[in-house]
Formats: sequence, C-alpha cells, structure tokens
Amino acid sequence: MTAAEDDLPVLIVGDVHGDVERLFSALRPYPPERWRTVFLGDLVDGGPFGVGALRSARDRPHSQVLLGNHEALMLAALTERRRDPRNREALVRWLGVGGQQHDLDELARDPGLEAWLRERPALLRLPDGTLAQHADTDAYARLAELAGLTLDGGEPVERVNRAVRTLLSDGREDEVWDALSVRDTFRRYPARLQTWLERMRAPRLVHGHSPHAARQPLAYAEGRAINFDGGLGRWGGSPYRRRTPAAATVAPLPPLVN
Repeated sequence: MTAAEDDLPVLIVGDVHGDVERLFSALRPYPPERWRTVFLGDLVDGGPFGVGALRSARDRPHSQVLLGNHEALMLAALTERRRDPRNREALVRWLGVGGQQHDLDELARDPGLEAWLRERPALLRLPDGTLAQHADTDAYARLAELAGLTLDGGEPVERVNRAVRTLLSDGREDEVWDALSVRDTFRRYPARLQTWLERMRAPRLVHGHSPHAARQPLAYAEGRAINFDGGLGRWGGSPYRRRTPAAATVAPLPPLVN
C-alpha cells in the first residue's frame, strides 16, 4: 500500500463464504476509490461462487485479502489431488465444510489465482496499529514455530506471514487449516487476547471466523477486539445463514479510542 492509500478510510469485510451477490450489495455504498478494503478471509466455501469472490476481492482497487482457514483447506485439497488423485482425505474434509467441486476445478485451471492465493498474508497491521487476522486465536504463533521461526525480535506480523507462506509452499496447508480453525479463544479467554496484542504490539484486533448474531460488528473485551463475521453467506450450515444485516460483516473500521 502507498502512503496515499494509507490515508483512505478502512472498510473491513468479514467472512463471505461464496455469496458474491450479497457481497456486491454490501460493497455498493463504499466506492473502491474512496476506501481501503480489507478482506478478512474465508471468501470461499458454503456458497457457490467462492472463486468469483476471490477474484472480486483481488481485483478491487485499494484492497488487501487475508488468508482464512477455508482457503487453506481448499489449497490442501488441490495439493492432494496433484500428489495422489486416489487420496481423498483433504478433499472429503473440504467438501464437508462447504467446499464446491467446481470451485476447486476452476482454481486448478487458474495458476495465477492460485499463486496469488498462496501469497496471501495471515496478519495485517493497519495504519492506526490495529491488527487484522482471520481467526480469533493466538494459534498463529504455533504456525511460526512449525515453520521454524519465533516471534521474538523483528516484526512479529511479518514473521507469521513468512511462516504461513513457507507452510503453504511446502504442501503443509492442512497444518494452517488446523491452527486457524480454532474459534472463540479471545472471547472466552480475554487474558489471552491481551497477551496476544502485547506480543503483536497492537492496541486492538479485528477478526472474522466466529459467526455472531449482532446487527453490527461485535465489539468485546472493552473494545480491544471486534468480530466482523455476521454470517453474510446464505448457504451452508446454520452459522452462515444468520438473519443479520450485511452491515454486521461489511463495515468501516471504527476509530481507535485510547
């Protein structure tokens, strides 16, 4: 992002899960040239247009896209198919969580999109210091350890991102899926949220991943965390069919209050 883009107000987009129609409707009030848009991951699975959602997010001006656990498992199914088409373990897991076979086939035919997806960051530090990530868990630190890295010294956000890129390039996507599938850690254990924020040198966190039923992004832990997964997608299991407005998932980043 350029300095000029850093000056744009930030629009946060939580879990889309293949519902591009509802996504387009939710984005309509926010012209891309006026907003820096941050997609928190899980654009695929559940609904029928996962790859379409990925392309739309990738091509939206001034946008950044984070890796979600569903993208990691989709990549695991793709890697498995190439290594041994007879092995269907990752494919069965992925289909079981709402994966669409046509999406996998389409991703396999688009090496540019796949390469882009494998380079997605897991964490992002926003201009006001807010930390953006997909899952509400501190298991990102475990991914760094799995890749042989520590978070001590240097920029911890970049160390986690480097670790995730390494795991994805080494065919260890299922380990990323496992770590990022943990949910509700910070809501249940606020002390772990505070420890994670201190470790990542961030004043607050925005995330998706754990569907909520509020009519706007759900702030908790005295505003130190905001959940943007309002169940936007209309398909899949009950967590993705919440009767909540799109504004519970797609909304401007609130000002940081010290």
